[in-house]
Amino acid sequence: MDLGLRGKVALVTGASKGMGKACALGLAAEGARVAMCARNAADLEAAVHDVKAATKADVIGVAADVTKADQVRTLVAGVRDAFAAPDILIANCGGPPRGYFDEFGDEAWQGAVDVSLMSTVRLVREVLPGMRAKRWGRILTIQSVSVKQPLPELLLSNAVRPGVAGLMKTLALQLGKENILVNTLCPGKIMTDRFLGGLKASGLSREQYLARNSEDVPVGRIGTPEEFASVAVFLASERASYVTGVSIQVDGGLVRGLL
Repeated sequence: MDLGLRGKVALVTGASKGMGKACALGLAAEGARVAMCARNAADLEAAVHDVKAATKADVIGVAADVTKADQVRTLVAGVRDAFAAPDILIANCGGPPRGYFDEFGDEAWQGAVDVSLMSTVRLVREVLPGMRAKRWGRILTIQSVSVKQPLPELLLSNAVRPGVAGLMKTLALQLGKENILVNTLCPGKIMTDRFLGGLKASGLSREQYLARNSEDVPVGRIGTPEEFASVAVFLASERASYVTGVSIQVDGGLVRGLL
């Protein structure tokens, strides 16, 4: 299936590793021109090299912290200068720390808002004029299944990420007639550094850790970044031309709710 992505300009943030890197790789493999963004310049350079080597596509890296408004403006301007205004945005910015209510003061709450909500707001604000001019756009945000089902010990994520989904749903209502489609991706247990971050504290072997974390996943295993990226690339494509306003989980059936 031709996804209609050849020549499209895609901006992927949080792209030096994990799901962001896999999304950049998937888009580049379909012929998109891809701008990869991350905070750590060295990690980003290595990731850009990997994607270029695997796809031979036009790929650039722009180091930026997307929780900073001025850096978001500079980032998107850099993509326009190198390629053109982005046709596709995959807004990805990690997530808030684990913890319980009594552990968090106002600074932690504001940090959660900045990393999950305001980074998305600022990225959308910068790419939207170009998409409107073309009357074509795809805006995706990577959040979590906590949008659908609160997760233990993830108080900040459970509180803030549903607000991002509400933002995206509202944007979908407002932008659909301009052929700008807006969706939220909700990964479950995906084999990323963040997921594996609990391995050491668990006291388990890697095999035991994966087995224990797979027990409540109906397909019986942890997902891969590549599996997640396949869904993102489809939603970013011309073939997903009648899909907007959804929060879709990529979770192997982890979420038990009907919606």
